[in-house]
Amino acid sequence: MPPFDHNRTPLFDAMVALAESRKVSFHTPGHKSGKGISTRFRKFVGPKVFSIDLTCLDEVDSLQKPRGVIREAQELAADIYNADQSFFLVNGTSGGNQAMILSTLNPGEQVAVTRILHKSVVSGMIMTDCRPVFIPLHRSDKTSLLLNDRTADIVKTLDQNPDIRTLFLTSPNYYGVTVNLEKIVEEAHRRNVRVLLDEAHGPHLHFHESLPMSAMNADVDMCVQSTHKIIGGMTQASILHVRKNRIDIGRLSTALRYLQTTSPSYILMASLDLARMQMATEGKKLLGKALELARRGREKIRKIPGLTCIDRAEVKSLSLGDNDLDETKLTVGVSGIGLTGYQVSQRLNLEFGIQVEMADLMHVLVIVSIGDHRDDIDRLVFALERIAGSPGTKTSIDEHSYAQAPYLLNPIRMPPRTAYFSAQEYVPLEDSEGATSADIVTVYPPGIPLMIPGELITRDVLDYLLIMRETGATLDGLDPSNQHIKTVLPGH
Repeated sequence: MPPFDHNRTPLFDAMVALAESRKVSFHTPGHKSGKGISTRFRKFVGPKVFSIDLTCLDEVDSLQKPRGVIREAQELAADIYNADQSFFLVNGTSGGNQAMILSTLNPGEQVAVTRILHKSVVSGMIMTDCRPVFIPLHRSDKTSLLLNDRTADIVKTLDQNPDIRTLFLTSPNYYGVTVNLEKIVEEAHRRNVRVLLDEAHGPHLHFHESLPMSAMNADVDMCVQSTHKIIGGMTQASILHVRKNRIDIGRLSTALRYLQTTSPSYILMASLDLARMQMATEGKKLLGKALELARRGREKIRKIPGLTCIDRAEVKSLSLGDNDLDETKLTVGVSGIGLTGYQVSQRLNLEFGIQVEMADLMHVLVIVSIGDHRDDIDRLVFALERIAGSPGTKTSIDEHSYAQAPYLLNPIRMPPRTAYFSAQEYVPLEDSEGATSADIVTVYPPGIPLMIPGELITRDVLDYLLIMRETGATLDGLDPSNQHIKTVLPGH
């Protein structure tokens, strides 16, 4: 078989050719290549984008059963990522996480899973009625940064639960901290356990040797990546990669047909085709530039009194070499200047016109990508210098106590699916200790579930939620007023 030509963009080229043919459209979408679109919309974005907002046609293939240009584009993605097969996703990595769970687990089956998980993984558990066995996370009293799973803790969990055949991890986590994938996969496969990975924040890792190892290079069985997060995909565009040795690709394809829309956005899929081409042909150069900018920013931020910005060596030291760091993520610790991360994020936005990826109580997170420039980094550093020079009132919340909160493992009273379908009631948050959660409760960002359906609401979790409510954090899973939590009705 001849080598793949990664300069090609088969799907995008077919879409452009169809648009330029100016055929008469009596099919969806109803705006008919933009002729029926709002004038304000068309004036702002230009007319051409609507000409490639298409439906499933012979010329541009079908995502539900690709046989033409979509299949070709997916084959190119599989080749460059060293996967046996790759699938385009138009519902983000959330849909990919659900598909990985739905295609590998059966009702009642156990799965070893990280606590650093996205809520889409929990919804996948509810769909399948699988039973999570959570891996305890290592606690460090030397940092407020959320580290990642240690190999020893994963291996111990697998050895204590020898019937488990599926391991689900997140790497990188929301702060760019990765696990020791190569060692973990080796240990899991030795125990006949397949490894699934939420690699939402790592679609770029494969393309530069100075970044941590990527999933497919570590022989992970299946992973999903948010191509829109770091490289050139559009928002909501992701790719799922699979190795066939331990995965039933037919069952996976069926799961994706069930979960994905039958009216996918061709614009999103075209962005995946183009992002793959861009990474394949110039990814190393573009990511080298991004790494250089990130290192420049980290070095300057670390010199600002009161601020911290953890580096790769510190992450490895804190985890005894078991975690690594994607250097394109700058986690800026702000507690030393007496402000919360939320306050710093607001000031950066309102006073300096800078929007960060996310903020938590102690940090702001900055993502440096292939779209950033030196002036952007210098503007960020300037703004942080000014904010650090006008500190606020010291927060009374203990930094290290805060850091441990997402690490808590709550007692499981019933499987997530059972709790989800049980009779439920809202109770005041302050009175919920000892009840059973009926919903996924997260502090967003970063969105790590503090509670999943079926777990006991403990005093520790309750105190943390009350503290976060006082800071103005977004508490996803409570009622709109943030005063009540959904619980399983006693006796059910």
